[in-house]
Formats: sequence, structure tokens, C-alpha cells
Amino acid sequence: MAKTCCDNACDATVAQTARYRKVLWAALAINLVMFFVEVLGGFSSGSVSLMADAIDFFGDAANYGVSLAVLSMSLLWRARAAVLKGLTMGVFGLLVLAKALWSFKTGAVPEPYTMGLIGAIALAANASVAFMLYAYREGDANMRSVWLCSRNDAIGNIAVMFAAFGVFGSGSAWPDLLVAIIMASLGLSAAVHALKRASLEFASIQLKTTDIN
Repeated sequence: MAKTCCDNACDATVAQTARYRKVLWAALAINLVMFFVEVLGGFSSGSVSLMADAIDFFGDAANYGVSLAVLSMSLLWRARAAVLKGLTMGVFGLLVLAKALWSFKTGAVPEPYTMGLIGAIALAANASVAFMLYAYREGDANMRSVWLCSRNDAIGNIAVMFAAFGVFGSGSAWPDLLVAIIMASLGLSAAVHALKRASLEFASIQLKTTDIN
């Protein structure tokens, strides 16, 4: 018996979900490795922006893990996961701001060569993740939040490299602190966007439930 259009659509959805799951596993592995690389680089160089990026890598690895856990669940659970990830990104932004303030008070100047090298490696890692996730950027709130994480990471890595050049040229910690603040702002902005998208999906679910009742 020939498959119906519905059967074909279901097969396509299953195939897309399987591909997305593989992409998330790859992204999870890349982010975990880069977390340890940037923690070591941040401590050795004294860079706030590298430490901020390391925290971001860890948060993203956790986010990808959550996304894998709820990938086959209902839209309600995926929206809840998006809320969790939105809150995580928001906390990340606040932590970076606090770290930048502490570094400003101490006045320590980071070592720019390590900053630049680790920043370049991190950029290559995040660019590969962003490229893999690009096809899923217009999905539900959960997929959208994952894409936003990878996009913000790539932008943050470019900023870290510019900060390294700035520290090298000026001998001041200001470029590093400025980039850390920018990265915190990106995290807070992405958090707000993810929470708004999730709230719309919650409203849609509630509307469907009301219509059924």
C-alpha cells in the first residue's frame, strides 16, 4: 500500500529530528571541550572576556543537553526548556557583569597573546556549531534559543580577539572589560528573546487547550 502524504510528512519530520539530534550531540561535545580550553586560557592570561566565554561554553553545553532531553517531547516541554535556557543566558549575563566589575576594581591587565590564540580557536569551534545549526534557526522556541546561543558565541569570540588586540596595543584592561560587558549584554538580550518566544508558545498551547475544552 502506498504511503499517504501524512506518512511522508511524518517520515520527513522523523528524519529532520534525527539529523538535529546528531547536530546537538556534536555541538555538545565541541562546547564541553572549549569550556575546559577557555578556563585554562582565562586563568593563565587573566582575561575576563575569556572566562566569560568559558562560562558561556559551559552554559551552552548544558543547554544542548536539555534540548536533547526534550527533543522528542511535546511543544509544552520544549517551551519549558526554552524558558530554562533563557534564564540560564540571563544569569550568564549578570555573572559576567559582576566579574567585569571585580576586575575593574583590581585593575589587573590580561595577557593578550593567549587571549588572541584561544579566541581564534573558540571562533573556529563556534562558527562550525553555528553553521550546523543555521538550518534550524526558524524552528520552535527551543530550536531558536539553541541557534541564538551559537550565534552569540561566534560574535563573542570575534570580540575577544579584538579585545586581545586592544590590550596589546594599549597595555590596558579596558578592551577586555568592554568586551566582557558586550558579551553580557548579548546574553541578556538573547535571554529576553527566548523567554518572549516561549511565552508566545505557552499562549498558543493554552489557546488550543481552551478550544478543545
